[in-house]
Amino acid sequence: MSGYHKRAYNDFEPFPVQSLKRVDRPTTLILDDKIKRVDEREQGFNKAYRGDFGPVIKKEVTRFVSKHPVSAAEVHMLSHLKDVVDGIVAGQRAPISEDPQMLSRHIKELAYFLRADLVGICELPSYAVYSNSFPDGKPVELTHKYAIAILIDQDWKTSDASRGNDWISNAMSYLAYSTSAFIACILADYIRRLGYPARAHHARNYQVVVPPILLWAGLGEMSRIGDCVINPFIGPRFKAAVVTTDIPLAIDKPIDFGLQDFCSKCKKCARECPSGALSFDDKIMHNGYERWPTDIEKCTSMRVGNKRGSGCGVCIKVCPWNKPYTLLHRAVGWTMRKSGMARSIAIKGDDLMGYGKPHPDKQWWLDLEKVDKVLVTPKKRTED
Repeated sequence: MSGYHKRAYNDFEPFPVQSLKRVDRPTTLILDDKIKRVDEREQGFNKAYRGDFGPVIKKEVTRFVSKHPVSAAEVHMLSHLKDVVDGIVAGQRAPISEDPQMLSRHIKELAYFLRADLVGICELPSYAVYSNSFPDGKPVELTHKYAIAILIDQDWKTSDASRGNDWISNAMSYLAYSTSAFIACILADYIRRLGYPARAHHARNYQVVVPPILLWAGLGEMSRIGDCVINPFIGPRFKAAVVTTDIPLAIDKPIDFGLQDFCSKCKKCARECPSGALSFDDKIMHNGYERWPTDIEKCTSMRVGNKRGSGCGVCIKVCPWNKPYTLLHRAVGWTMRKSGMARSIAIKGDDLMGYGKPHPDKQWWLDLEKVDKVLVTPKKRTED
């Protein structure tokens, strides 16, 4: 395996992550000793299941993914991965080097081989572990040292065609949820076969809160879109899975590409949010970290109760960082990462160029809805 020491990361990474500005701490203020662990039962969708947002949303949360046949097929496949996140660790460790640099490079290249779009590694913050699980409320005990985060793009071409809250919205999410889960489960299984403990965490079986892991693993910065992280290359157009483990790894550092400045000026997601869940206001401190406030009930109710589509991702659709990885957008992205003036120009230019609008002529999916166990053609959308 000596060849690994001679190879550069950019031999296999699809994006130039090594060109990003690295910093010692995330650009979001985090008071590590003030953050309390979060109960998974208090997550938005889980509160909807509990009935906190009313009887209609409680009913709709059981069908809002499965009411479209594409997302229904994806979540059905994902459900088979729920109970394969952990397993027996090999009784004897493989005869390999324990050099953290080499192992990190090897693990990342394996993740890319499995079709990950971006991968980052960090030490697992204690506050990124849920305190209690959903739905049973059992205490979560997870003491792994490292976290490997895996991002999957939700597909630019489909995003370009979509309104963000039409019938393909949940399918875009579950494309990335199911694919990242598949990769995470294989990666965790592989690490266990090498003789080290490892557990996968995905949309059907998380024990970790994902955003802080993404921040520390150098995969993005916190944005105005609720507690969502934005990546400089694929924007907010992704979903993530995580592998926690004790195999010795070299960690990545957080990144700074000017997003805090950008989001403080842009506010396009708040302007376009159909539920009014996203705030135009400044950041607040919440549970020991800095964030832009979000009305979780409004956001969840829109995504779950959407009668004109399946789910909602309008904020992802309209975000100026949601762009294809073309030469033009690479150049614009580079200037935005380097210059506050360029960010200001890009915010105005995004609207002037008409970005964020749907292109229904590019629609490839079928508008269908499952009602009373039968697929029907939903009523045509009428604009407000």
